[in-house]
Amino acid sequence: MKFGFSTLGCPDWLWKEIVSTAKDLGYDGIEMRGLASDIVLHQSKTFAQQNIPNILADLQKLNLEIPCLTTGAYLFDPNHKDQARQEILDYIGLAARLKTPYIRLLGDKNPEPGPVDENLVEAHVRGFLPIAKENGVTLLLETNGVYAESARIKRFMEKIGHPNLAILWDIHHPYRYFHEPVEATYETLKPWIRHVHIKDSALENGNIAYRMLGHGDIPVKETLVLLRDQKYPGYVVLEWVKRWNAELEDAGVVFPHFIYKAKKLWQQA
Repeated sequence: MKFGFSTLGCPDWLWKEIVSTAKDLGYDGIEMRGLASDIVLHQSKTFAQQNIPNILADLQKLNLEIPCLTTGAYLFDPNHKDQARQEILDYIGLAARLKTPYIRLLGDKNPEPGPVDENLVEAHVRGFLPIAKENGVTLLLETNGVYAESARIKRFMEKIGHPNLAILWDIHHPYRYFHEPVEATYETLKPWIRHVHIKDSALENGNIAYRMLGHGDIPVKETLVLLRDQKYPGYVVLEWVKRWNAELEDAGVVFPHFIYKAKKLWQQA
């Protein structure tokens, strides 16, 4: 198992601060969800094609990886079909240049389930898969929105049945929105899980409030034990949604806390 953090948690940081912090704290990798003011990564000057060799050199020097590029493309929105397609194609090209194996896709807009044109999502995904395969990239559909229901995303995966399509298991959403025990979600989705997001939360007056690891009621310890015992080889990534929730604690506090707490739970459980 490897540990990483998403750049959602440090929306004001530049590349050098991100990689130096990851190295100093003992992380293995960084999931890129934008960089500073550029939420779409390939629009960042830092990640312009001519700068990719410098990015790769930094990663090699510090023994770090970028395991996943996280898109925000609206695969579920008929009004943004062309925009979504172009964004995913651009990300596939960037992932190939960075030697990043995974790209996150969203089949629904928000964490809470909403109405989705599943035929449109399927058409998008089927259209991307030959290009992803050609570039050595695997697309990951996240357990988000309606696709946080493990039975539903399982049906989607079985229907498409392509080796370059897998699942990003965000442990929060199936548990919080569909009340699924993590063991049940894992058993349902095990054949397709390639990447894992961790976040903790609590309910306050019926509303979800994100909390630092161990300060909410999401069964994070049980998840880490499960993944450890199943010899899960991939990444467990902290997705701290600071970019969308400015009131959350800063990355300088949260990133050290997470890596210390997660490794301690994993080792002692």
